[in-house]
Amino acid sequence: MTKKRILLGVSGSISAYKAADLTNELTKLGYEVDVLMTKSSQSFITPLTLQSLSKRRVHTDVMAEEVPEKINHIELAKRADLFIVAPASANMVGKLANGIADDIVSTVSLALEDHVHRMIAPAMNTYMYLNPAVQRNLAILKADGFTEIAPREALLACGDYGPGALATVDTIIQQITQTFNQ
Repeated sequence: MTKKRILLGVSGSISAYKAADLTNELTKLGYEVDVLMTKSSQSFITPLTLQSLSKRRVHTDVMAEEVPEKINHIELAKRADLFIVAPASANMVGKLANGIADDIVSTVSLALEDHVHRMIAPAMNTYMYLNPAVQRNLAILKADGFTEIAPREALLACGDYGPGALATVDTIIQQITQTFNQ
């Protein structure tokens, strides 16, 4: 049986550090994990950390084309069984919902084939998460076939309490496993 291939998009959120645990656990479970990082996510965690845990090159630049005869973001999308953005900032939710492709994560998302499972795990301030624009964008993503892995209610890094904390790594892995087992 071939390994399931997961594209893990990491966007700019304080929760980006949890992508290390997520990558590590998914890799231990036998998944092939290709990590895609936005520029802002790299302010919170380095590509080298995720490369060390995934044992694969981390993709940070949509314009980086290491193999001239192949377009990297198209090849990544073609190989995917599941695409997940965890954490997904309010900015990334808006980009994905509105088809804005200006980084490796949002560009790959537009190149995914229909059979690829799509998930989003928001992580942001409570008021940002509850903002009507963010909720509208999440509704668009759900209508487009994304499964939302809802954020937890918790004391957030900013000091506010409420929904917005990234779902636990265990919850995310459980959702991924359930999706593949269906």
